[in-house]
Parts: sequence; structure tokens; C-alpha cells
Amino acid sequence: MAYNSTHEYLNIVDRLTDVYNIPNNITDSLLGYLKFVYRSELEDRYSAPMLWIGMYIALASLVCILFMVADLLHGLRSRMLWVPSKYFTINSASLTAISIAMKLPVDLTGSMPGYVDQVAKLGSMAFMCTMMANLLPCLGTMDSNELLSNITALGILVITLVVNVCIQMQTGAVSISTHKEDPRIIQLTSPTHISTHPNPVLPFIYVILLVFLLIVYICSSLAILKTKQMMDSKYQKGHDIASKHIQPSPGKIVTVDELEKHVRNHWVMLESGRCLHFITACFNTTSASGVICVLVTILHTYTMSGTIKAMLAKDYDSDYRWSMLVILIVQSIGVLIGTIVPLSRCFATLSFEGFFSIHFKVFKVERYWTDKLNDWKQASIRLPFHSRRLNVVIETSKRLFIYICLQLQKGVVVLCKIIALIPLVFVMCVCYCWMPVFSLWISDANRNIKIYILYFKNGMWVGERTVEGFSKSVNPLIQNGAKGQPNYLIKLIREKSTVGFHGVAVFDQTDDCNIPSVFTDIKSSNCWRLAVVTLTTIAVSLPEIEKEEVDCLLECVREGLLYVTLVEKNLNFMYDSQQAAETLWREISTNKWLRKELQNPAFQKSTAGQIVKLFRDNATHYLEGGSWNEDMHMLICVNSMYRITETILHTYNTIDDGTVSQKELFDSLSSMIADIIAACLTNLPQIIIMKCHYMSAIKERRTRVKDAAQLLGETTEIIRLLQDHRIPRMNPSDMPFLNKWRAYFRNPSSSDEVSSFLFVFIFRFRPFVHTYIINT
Repeated sequence: MAYNSTHEYLNIVDRLTDVYNIPNNITDSLLGYLKFVYRSELEDRYSAPMLWIGMYIALASLVCILFMVADLLHGLRSRMLWVPSKYFTINSASLTAISIAMKLPVDLTGSMPGYVDQVAKLGSMAFMCTMMANLLPCLGTMDSNELLSNITALGILVITLVVNVCIQMQTGAVSISTHKEDPRIIQLTSPTHISTHPNPVLPFIYVILLVFLLIVYICSSLAILKTKQMMDSKYQKGHDIASKHIQPSPGKIVTVDELEKHVRNHWVMLESGRCLHFITACFNTTSASGVICVLVTILHTYTMSGTIKAMLAKDYDSDYRWSMLVILIVQSIGVLIGTIVPLSRCFATLSFEGFFSIHFKVFKVERYWTDKLNDWKQASIRLPFHSRRLNVVIETSKRLFIYICLQLQKGVVVLCKIIALIPLVFVMCVCYCWMPVFSLWISDANRNIKIYILYFKNGMWVGERTVEGFSKSVNPLIQNGAKGQPNYLIKLIREKSTVGFHGVAVFDQTDDCNIPSVFTDIKSSNCWRLAVVTLTTIAVSLPEIEKEEVDCLLECVREGLLYVTLVEKNLNFMYDSQQAAETLWREISTNKWLRKELQNPAFQKSTAGQIVKLFRDNATHYLEGGSWNEDMHMLICVNSMYRITETILHTYNTIDDGTVSQKELFDSLSSMIADIIAACLTNLPQIIIMKCHYMSAIKERRTRVKDAAQLLGETTEIIRLLQDHRIPRMNPSDMPFLNKWRAYFRNPSSSDEVSSFLFVFIFRFRPFVHTYIINT
């Protein structure tokens, strides 16, 4: 390693000694400074990467700014003035980026001799205040554990920043006032010849604001914990109101319009009262943070106004070199942009509160601010100590500590309310100038929606645009679902399904037949999927059917099974038969049944009746072989095949002589498949309603309602088609069960079903009717 400066200094001392014969004592004094030159050169070498570290700081700051801009654009696009914190939230990634962006004020040892260096440190503190004001509403998205961990992490970061800045204020590393220095030193060390550095009061102001914002975060977190409990209770009440208008009744299924209204009502409750951004945006602490953010922007703008000359003169002498200028510019832009979001939230909060109600509630602290602390105060602590006196001391100390916290909480809330009064006049002027944005008038359509907006305190109101924004926020979910609607399945139901789902009544008529006792023992194991897949197995094996028709039917069944499976898993779970259906469907996908090819060459010269008989005989041989003892699922599949093929042979008793063609049999099977799927899908409205009624954790509840909206979009056309069918007057609780449908068709409970059985009679004996019509 070469030390150029050190060698040059030694050469100068040697020349002075040899040429000018300076005394030895002066030479010794000059050599005494060699150590400082050497250390300075070492520091220069070690600080060489600091330029790129500075660019890293600027990049982390830019990432935070981009996320703030993304939140702003999302809020404007969604017409949400409170600007939800969707992208810029408190998590491990954002805290890491923030900690990198805050390296300048946290750095205790880095020298900041230049004017730009000092302003950049102050700018980082202003940027931190802005980011904290932007992040405040995201507290509502967290549960208790997340709040504790994230607030703790943020608190450690802020306290570390504040402590380090205070140390630097004592050591003079931040905002040194140099007016007492020798003018010659100032002239030689400062390119701009500025006799003073930035105002030394500014870092002290920023420290106070950062500490106050941290206290605001803690106070808001305590209120959020209690508010969530209140919102859960109000959500339950709103859910009960919404459920009264969508009760299923026999003979009808819930319409698409009713389902959409039901999903929309629950989504509005979640959006407004799920303790996310809207709730936190309504806090007075949010308004106060917006005002603080504006104050920080004013102070930083004032500081920057005196920095232009220093920037042009390149007065940045720290190890970060010119990257300090980049950091200052990027974070200054972040301060300006980041102020827009808290300011918008401040306006929104005042509009929600009402213009004048805040005057009369300045010194009133609502219960939700202090209820959590009161709960902790009343809670007893179980201590392992047997000393009664020690327990009394600890309990008294706990109550005293919580009492102090209660008074601090009340004081902070009152102070935030006072701060929120500052922009009131300006907000009133804006509201009167832009009345459409803050309109108090509510349309009839949105008035019905408004009753589902959950308020965490009385006296609040929400304008037309806000209500409309809540209502329309569910539309993209429904529209995304509509893009994935099952077109093949819709075509099958439209073209093949009968008006009264009579294929359900006739696909299995083995009650009057003599069937093996082993099959009757597992009769109750039938399910929707197994019936559909078994019928499909027979249909796709008919060799005279065009490949396009077979492929189309397979695609229809594939789409239908997705929704049939959804119904079965949520309303009618039968593990064995449903697993058997999955096994059989996988076999069909490989063009096999009972490990035999479906497109059997022997079928090429066989009639429809012979093919059906072959399936029945194979089922019988499988049973007689005894191999079913090893695979219960396969026995269930064979049972289903035997019963359905026996029904077909019993129904079409002329099928053996070739009167019934393969095309007629294929159409009949397709119709039964369509009827069975359609009958099963009459339960889709119940699934959608059930998803909305999910009363678990808030995040899971939101996911379920989101799934309900998407499912509604996918199945809207199917539900409308089913509304045109004649729905049996069954008990709605029986509709998820295939056997209940079959029992209902066998034993109609009213004369209204006589026509249904006439249709069943005609459907069952239509080969005879067809022959009679031809002959006559």
C-alpha cells in the first residue's frame, strides 16, 4: 500500500532540513504531525466507498417516495381522499429501506463540514417526519401482535435516530454554529465563505416532532385495539341487517341482483369498518400528523432556500462527496411529495367529522382512546411472589404507571384536536369551493349503501363521493370474475338442461330392479360428481359420436366439476364417494375405465345397448372377482356404473334392437349431465352468501368476501339461466344433497309436481313415444 501524502510530507521535511538547515526542534515538531497526515490518508482510503453508500441511501429514499406516490395515485383513482396505505406500509422491508435512508442523521462519526452536508442531515430528519405521517393509517391493517412488533421496531428506529442526533448536537456534528471561529479558518475551509451553518434550532425542532409523532403512533395503536372490537360488534349488526333481506325460500333461488347487493353491502362494511385505513384516517391524530407534515415542509423549504448558493459552490466536503447533493435533492422531493398524502387525509378527516362539531369536542376525549388502558388498569397481575406487601407495591406501581399513561393519552388527544383546528378555515373554504367533492347530498342508490358504512363514533357523516367510492370498489372484483366465466358450461346448461332438472330423477331408477346386495349397501354414497363422471364415462365411449362433440362435452364437464366440487366441499362433504369421483375422472382423462380403454375397438360394431351392457357386465365381473376388497373407492365407482347402466337398460327396453341410436343416447346422457350439474349449481347462491357470512378474523373475512365477489362474477350467467328453470319446492337445506333431490322427485309433496312426473314419464318412455309418433 502506497501512502503518497505521507511520503510527500516526509520529502518536504527532509528538504527543509537539508536546504534551509532548520533547527532540530522544529524538525521534530514537523515530524510530530506525520501521524496526523498518515491517519488522514488512511481515513481517505477507508472512506472511498462512501460515495456509493451515499447513492445507496438516495436509492432507498427514492423507493420510499415511489411507494408514497403509488398510494397517492391509488387513492385518487379510487376516490378515497384519506389515501389508503396500500403500498407504503410498516413491515420489515419498509423499515429496512427507511433505516438505510436515515443513515446520515444516525451516523455519529461521519464528519459533515460542508453547508450542503449539514442541510442534508436536516433534510433526512424532515423526510423521516414526512414518512411517519404517511405511514400512520397503515396501523389499522394490523392485528395486535403485528401492532406490537411493528411499533416496537419503529420505536427503536426513531429513538435511535433521536438519541444519535442529540449526541451530534452536543458534539457539534449537526448544525455547528461557526460564527466564533477565526475568519481565516472559515475562508479557507468554506468555499462559499458562509459564516454560519444552518440554524442550530432546527434539529431540536425535528427531534421534538419525531418524538411527538412516535407518541402519536402509540396512542393511535391503543385506540385501534379497542376500535377493532367496536367494529366487530357493528359488523355483526350490519351483517344481521343484510341477512334479513336474502333468506332463501322453497321453489326459488336468490337472484343475481340480490346476491350482488348482498356482496356489495358486506364489502362496504369491510372497506369502511374493517379497521383499516378509513378508521385510522378518521382519528384526530391523523389530522395532527398532517399539520405537522406541513410544518416540516415549510421549515425544510426555508432551509433549502439558503442552500442554493452552497450547492452551486459544491460545498459538500464529507466523505460522501457529490452523492450528498443527490441525497439532499431526492429527500427534498420526498418531503414535498409526501406532504400531499397527510394533507389530503387531514381534509378528509375534517370532512368526516363535520365542520363545526370539532369545536365543541376539543377537550372531550372519547372512550375508545382510553378504554384499552382502563382494561389493563382493571386487570389483575398474577405474580409468583408470596409476599403480600410486595404484591401490593407492584399492583400500586402498575396502577400509577397506567394512570400516568392515561393522562398522557388524554393530553396527546386534546393536543391533536387543537392542532387539527389550524387548517379548519382553509378546509371550509375548499369545501365550499368544491362542493361536489364534499357533497352532503346522498342519492337514493347510495343511501341504501350508506347504512352499511361502519362509524366508530357518533356524529360522523360521509359524502356522496365517498359512499360511491366504497360501493364501486367491489366492481373490479366482480368484473375480474366475469372474465373467467365458464362458457362451455353455460352453453351446456342453456342447450341441454331441462326446465325441471328431470335428469336428476331418471339417471338412477334402480330401486325397482334386482341388484346385488353389495351395491345396495353403499347406495347412500352417491354424490353429484360421481353421477356426472359416470354418465360422462358412458357418453365419451360411444364411437359414432364426433370427436368435437366428445371434446366439447369433456370441457363442459371439466368446468362444471369445478363448481360442483365447490358445492360439495362446502355444503355436502362425502369423502369416500367424492374421492372415488376424483379417481374416476383422472381415469377418464387418460381415456380409461377400470384400466380398460374407453375407445375400445370392440365398440366400433356395437349398438348403443351393447356398449351399455358391456359397462354393466364389466362392473359385475369386477365385483365377482373380489378385487374391490382392496379398493373401496373403486367399488363406489363400480356401484355407480352398475346402477346407471341398469337404469338405462331398464328405461330404454328397446335399446337392444338398435332402435335407440348412439346419437340419441349421447344426447340423453348429455341432458342428464346438464340437469345434474344445473341442479347442483342451484346451491351457488348459498355458497356466495355463506362466504359473506364468514365471521372469523378480519383479514380472512375480507378474503372470503373477495372470493364471493369473484365467484358471483364467474357464475352470474349460470344463476340467471337457473332462474328460468322450475326450481323444486324443496327445503333449502336439502338442496345440496343429490339423494334428497331424488327422494323428492320420487315422492312429490304437492299437486304442483304432477306435471313434473308427467314430464318424467315422457322422458323415461320417450323411445316409445318417438316410435309411436313416427308410426302414426
